[in-house]
Amino acid sequence: MTIRYEMILYWSKIDQAFIAEVPELPGCVADGATYQEAVQNAEIVIQEWIETAKELGRSIPEPKGRLLFA
Repeated sequence: MTIRYEMILYWSKIDQAFIAEVPELPGCVADGATYQEAVQNAEIVIQEWIETAKELGRSIPEPKGRLLFA
């Protein structure tokens, strides 16, 4: 599965970890000791978020993406 949702990554001084938030999927957040680990964990959480939404019959937002080149 290719992940196409936007992720926002930042360092949390409080948690002492990198945080990856997926704004298009409410509550979809992961962390990791490294930037790469946070992204990998976020990819797992995205898949779980989508699976749970399907099981509950909820709609799954289409990834918006961003226009990189005009």
